[in-house]
Amino acid sequence: MHRTTCGLAVLALASAVLVTPAQAAEADFVKAKNPAAGGSFIVSLKPGAAIQASSQALTQRYGGNIDAVFSHAMRGFQVKNLTEAAARKLAADPAVKAVYQDGTARALDVQTNPTWGLDRVDQANLPLDKKFTYPSSGASNVTVYITDTGVKTNIADFEGRASVGADFIEDGQNGQDCSGHGTHVAGTVGSKTWGVAKKAKLVSVRMLGASCGTSGPDSAGVKAIEWITANAQKPAVVNASWTFDTADIGNDAVAGMIASGVQMAAASGNSSTNACSTGPAKIASLITVNATSSNDARASFSNYGNCTDIFAPGDNITSLGLNGVSTNMSGTSMATPHVAGVAALYLSANPSASPQALRDALVNNATDGKVTNPGSGSPNKLLYSGFIGGDPNPPQCGPGTNGDDVSIPDTNTAVSSSVTISGCAGNSTASASVKVDINHTYTGDLAIDLVSPSGKSYVLKKSGGASSSAGVHETYTVDLSSEARNGTWKLQVKDVYTYDTGNIDTWTLTV
Repeated sequence: MHRTTCGLAVLALASAVLVTPAQAAEADFVKAKNPAAGGSFIVSLKPGAAIQASSQALTQRYGGNIDAVFSHAMRGFQVKNLTEAAARKLAADPAVKAVYQDGTARALDVQTNPTWGLDRVDQANLPLDKKFTYPSSGASNVTVYITDTGVKTNIADFEGRASVGADFIEDGQNGQDCSGHGTHVAGTVGSKTWGVAKKAKLVSVRMLGASCGTSGPDSAGVKAIEWITANAQKPAVVNASWTFDTADIGNDAVAGMIASGVQMAAASGNSSTNACSTGPAKIASLITVNATSSNDARASFSNYGNCTDIFAPGDNITSLGLNGVSTNMSGTSMATPHVAGVAALYLSANPSASPQALRDALVNNATDGKVTNPGSGSPNKLLYSGFIGGDPNPPQCGPGTNGDDVSIPDTNTAVSSSVTISGCAGNSTASASVKVDINHTYTGDLAIDLVSPSGKSYVLKKSGGASSSAGVHETYTVDLSSEARNGTWKLQVKDVYTYDTGNIDTWTLTV
């Protein structure tokens, strides 16, 4: 690579020329999924000049009107009547740490005196508080496929959200339940009174219930999985409160369904034995569910083992009967729809989450160590819905900033600067932001990555391409929805060539 000192001098001169606001550099602001009206943005300022004076100077330079100035919880201000183009210029200003588009927050709804199962899943610890707190959206944008004995769709508590997708028993029931099992399951997933995801769309895919019982051929289950893979309205999740007779018969079909982007919550079985011999429960890519009793003990009937993922309430669960009034049932069949319901709530907030990300979110955010006698090899994880929160588009967490200078050696050696995020529940979002300020005399030499607490690297900037002597001053948007927010994150920088020097000045992470 050939460079002249003359070229460097020209770049240095160009970088010293003052620009007008119309010519100013731009950086991404953090976009809201449901923007509030009025061109409203929250601006976080770096340490430095007086907040009031900085706020006034910045609005005079880039436009908009100050609505509020923040000096206690943060350094910053709210500006209204600002265009998105002006917000990008504001985000690039050296005095600004980050700019956030004003979003639309949503309140939580609270159900009093719910079933013990609902009461248990929204809190980490006993005793029960006789409340079930859930996102007001209720997963209205999610479809849950009930592979079971059918669903009695005209029951009032389903509020018209239950429908028939397919019937593979083909006995004239046309997807309607005449057994009661599937309706009870669907009620726990998403009925108004007894459901976890109280606004989810419920679709009956009948593959059990021959002679109005609770059985059916394995082939009907495979057909159901095939139909869902071809017809699923995403985001979607499948409830499988059943087990195959031939354990591995559905392995290939399930693999295809997962590859298509649809996850399944599967019952581990009611034989009080190791679930690794039970299909589809044994399939590692699914969310396999064991059952607990109201005292947090593994239910006496529940399967267990290292092929399972999570526990949920399954003993003496109240939900809908065929006549539309409540009835009680027990089984891992009753535990599984609690998980499917929480999965629907998570997908509502994270509609692009992959099946693996969905599985990891529920397992990683489950409450540890609460289940007594979990069974040999069982993960001691108890379902917890509280990490999802009330907003179907959850706000980002942070920001965390490291302003310590870190020299970037001219030796093709990676250096890093760390930010620790704590006190933030759940996984990050698909639109996390990384604001980077790096001083360097030839930015084309720099490779920049974000390294998560799990050790996974996310490329922010590859080496090569257009270069500048002004350094890197950019805000990158990154899909971190599969990563837990809490932990130590690293900005990793490598100078892949020779001749030029620089340093990490400051960087800010919002997850």
